[in-house]
Amino acid sequence: MVKSRYVSRDAAVAAFVKSKADVDAILARLVAHSADHFGKSPDEINWGDVGAIDATLALLRVVSDSNFGEGEYA
Repeated sequence: MVKSRYVSRDAAVAAFVKSKADVDAILARLVAHSADHFGKSPDEINWGDVGAIDATLALLRVVSDSNFGEGEYA
């Protein structure tokens, strides 16, 4: 028999809290990067930058939709 990844509820809670802290750190970095206009000044922006931010938006939309039961996850 394969042993469960989480041997106890306490271990599951600890793993959840660790993952949540990682999510929070990633979100904080993204918010700061967005506040800095993703490191771009208006004079630098080109269509490649539009593609890059649209790719970021698409990935964030998947994460948001899956968490809130929206879009294709509705």
